[in-house]
Amino acid sequence: MSQPVITLTLNPALDQTVTVPALHPGAVNLASEVHINAGGKGVNVASCLADWGVPVVASGLLGRDNATPFEDLFADKGIRDAFIRVGGSTRTNIKLVDASTLDTTDINLPGIQPSTGALAKLQLLLDEHIEQDSLAVLAGSLPASVDEGCWAQLARQLKALGAKVILDTSGPALQQALSLPPDALPWLIKPNQHELEQYLGHALPDVAAVAQAARTLQARGIAVVVVSLGSAGALLCCEQGCWLAAPLRLDSLKSTVGAGDALVAGLVAALHGTAPGQPYAWPDVLRLGMAFAAAKLAHIGPHLPDTSEVARLQARIEVSPLTP
Repeated sequence: MSQPVITLTLNPALDQTVTVPALHPGAVNLASEVHINAGGKGVNVASCLADWGVPVVASGLLGRDNATPFEDLFADKGIRDAFIRVGGSTRTNIKLVDASTLDTTDINLPGIQPSTGALAKLQLLLDEHIEQDSLAVLAGSLPASVDEGCWAQLARQLKALGAKVILDTSGPALQQALSLPPDALPWLIKPNQHELEQYLGHALPDVAAVAQAARTLQARGIAVVVVSLGSAGALLCCEQGCWLAAPLRLDSLKSTVGAGDALVAGLVAALHGTAPGQPYAWPDVLRLGMAFAAAKLAHIGPHLPDTSEVARLQARIEVSPLTP
């Protein structure tokens, strides 16, 4: 595939990751590491794709007052910056990582409040950038002032333009997007197990239950459903079948922050690397997604190690078919 991937992030963030040896609530905690990275789910996906050598356009809404870290990231990685600038500052997300357990406590600060004019500019920009079969990643939360149906509206627009829409969001925004008619639904969704349970309104006690829920969504018109399962790995269901990828045991773990975004990036990288007209080898798509996620666990910030290290991890990922 020659055309670049486009990622959309409507609620980006400066991610301040603070690592402490062991988190003690209500007490003074001394940090062992502090990192500040330009982030947000779509930005993280774009960053990992660029590290893999995939051409990518990053777009969405960005606060004008503190855009420099994002601009530096895009310039350093050769990502085309197509963000619409809006007044104010992009939010800061504080992530407290307990090094003893790798548990992360998130404190998300308020973000930008874009006008309807900014969203209209974004829609016009998408009309210019999207080609037939473009891969378009819609990722993350929505600003508080934006209607919760915004991702659904953009998914409908992009699909009408011929794009393959990959959606990674949760809560009401996911509910709205999955309420679209079959001809406007996203092509691929990537909830985690908790987000899928939240959408369905009931628990999914085991992998078989998750797979059945994924098959039900796929039968409704979503071509590909990928569910990240944390320590149990991830599964992918599509018309051609359903597969489960087992997680890797890794010696070096720094943070789980952004692993889901890296999984999306790996899926997209595999899809982008498939020759036009050729069928997707879905177990290999899932395998590369899991390799990206595993590679990300050893790094803080939206970065991958060199491609040879990702390839070594990819070779170790075990993917097995799930029977109906």
